[in-house]
Amino acid sequence: MSDIILGKNQYGKAENRVVRIYRDSPRHEIRDLNVSTCLRGDFSGAHLTGDQSQVLPTDSQKQTAYAYAKQPGITTIEEYGLALARHFVDDVEPVAAARIEIDEYAWERVVVDGTEHDHTWIRKGQETRTAAVTVDADGAWIVGGLKDLVILKSTGSEFAGFLTDEYTVLEPTHDRVMATSLIAQWRFTTTDADWDDIYTGVKAHLVEQFAVLQSKALQQTLFHMGKAVLESYPMIAEVRLSAPNKHHFAYDLSRFGLENNNEVFHADDRPYGLIQATVIRDDAPPPGPAWDLQQGWLA
Repeated sequence: MSDIILGKNQYGKAENRVVRIYRDSPRHEIRDLNVSTCLRGDFSGAHLTGDQSQVLPTDSQKQTAYAYAKQPGITTIEEYGLALARHFVDDVEPVAAARIEIDEYAWERVVVDGTEHDHTWIRKGQETRTAAVTVDADGAWIVGGLKDLVILKSTGSEFAGFLTDEYTVLEPTHDRVMATSLIAQWRFTTTDADWDDIYTGVKAHLVEQFAVLQSKALQQTLFHMGKAVLESYPMIAEVRLSAPNKHHFAYDLSRFGLENNNEVFHADDRPYGLIQATVIRDDAPPPGPAWDLQQGWLA
């Protein structure tokens, strides 16, 4: 009989809700994060015999996330994630690698009598910014990103010429609504960048390509999105995109004696097509552990 052994393993504290208010002046600033930590190393004793001597409690990881929100503080989520990951790898002996995944929720200031208020905000309703930082003995990897960017255009999208079989009932169209809730992640080749400026620029390229491309397929749109990002930012090696197709079907108004010229739709949230693509440079450096998830299984 074959031996039974322990495979890859990891552990951490998921979804610490960390809010940092900067109160150094009458005009306060806010950073609102969801922080997940993950440690990797030789923790076989905990699995095989229950020996916890090499295990830094997940509660300690949580406390570290809050302490680091104060000092060194949060300038960008990428820098904050690097500081956390490097602390766990450099200062906690059993830890060989650390993975920090962060979502940032954006707020905008309330406007009172035409002036932005110093200490009141409303949650912004667009996308959530993300970052994933991995540090081990070989280096550091940073993946920027966004999720839940809901975007729609009312024309400029087609779907025709597709493969059919005996079960195909879908009619081809050269004028349809295209909508999605985009997830995008981009892998950097550096740990030193203007993170905020790049984030703003990448988002702008993604939105622009979605808008201006006469799309024959959502797949085509995703490729052009990634291509535009890579052409503009040489420090980005690859872009991964995931786009559920939020279908909008023209509603049948003929029974009411009304004509529907692509004006009234039923928004059908499920089931949905899920389109995913990676756009990468042909000379991109290996990703290392950049894509090994904290909340997911190890590759």
